[in-house]
Amino acid sequence: MAILITGAAGFIGMHCSLRLLARGDSVVGIDNLNDYYPVQLKRDRVARVATEGGDRYRFIPCDFADHAALEAALAGLEIDRIIHLGAQAGVRYSIENPRAYAQSNLVGHLNILELARERRAGHLVYASSSSVYGGNETLPFRVEDRVDHPLSLYAATKKADELMSETYAHLYRLPQTGLRFFTVYGPWGRPDMALWLFTDAILRGRPIQVFNGGEMRRDFTYIDDIVTGVVAALDHPPADDGQAKAGGSVSPHAVYNIGNHRSEELTRLIDLIEAACGRPAIREMKPMQPGDVRETFADIGAIERDLGFRPTTDISDGVPRFVDWFRDYHGI
Repeated sequence: MAILITGAAGFIGMHCSLRLLARGDSVVGIDNLNDYYPVQLKRDRVARVATEGGDRYRFIPCDFADHAALEAALAGLEIDRIIHLGAQAGVRYSIENPRAYAQSNLVGHLNILELARERRAGHLVYASSSSVYGGNETLPFRVEDRVDHPLSLYAATKKADELMSETYAHLYRLPQTGLRFFTVYGPWGRPDMALWLFTDAILRGRPIQVFNGGEMRRDFTYIDDIVTGVVAALDHPPADDGQAKAGGSVSPHAVYNIGNHRSEELTRLIDLIEAACGRPAIREMKPMQPGDVRETFADIGAIERDLGFRPTTDISDGVPRFVDWFRDYHGI
């Protein structure tokens, strides 16, 4: 198949590209290479994929929030299915720069929906987020739960994306799957995430900021497991059969949690990083940050039932793999 991946220079986009190329698909990747975090890391990811993909991989710098630029970039290119991962990420940054989220996550998502409709794409798989659960206190989070009270603008944009997708599934019978990612980590990860920040600080002898006194829990999900779930979703478009799908839609639109189904203490993550780095962290205790949540925990029953998804990587294995990659990438 010919697969379009947005956010192709991103963490998950890179790994999805590699997996699809390895099984023989062709990939067109687009990304605007913005400077939310160092652009060189994004370029290095693209270069790695290009080396593996050869003539079955094409990368096009493009801002999908600009519909004219998007149409021009993809003119004449065959697209069978779409994995829409591109977005302005980050809970805390959405408080500092809200307009970036409206442009990328709302306008950009609409542009991809229109592209999928116009191209009659066989399936659009898009990234949602565990952030949509906001302050929900019933754990684990289930796709059937109400998600009407987001705690950040980032979360609100992701919920809005799900609603727009539902509309397009209803009006145009466009098959879609939304994936609520839970704290993805692993080699080539994002520099704004705790695992990168803590590893970098510990290896360089700098303090780490531990929010809410360490009283936080996350469902950490290793990148290889995430990619397995994304590809399984891509290969199984929801049927247009009038039956209720995961998430409740009777249109061809399913929504799944994709997590590790284990809620881990933040302090355990830090302990594992310390062990992998071979040195202790200097811990600075900080209060809870605006827009953040105390705990996440994914109920993955729906995606396990429908797609056979079952994560295999515990953080005791995944964290050392990341630290090894981090040392190698930075020459530490």
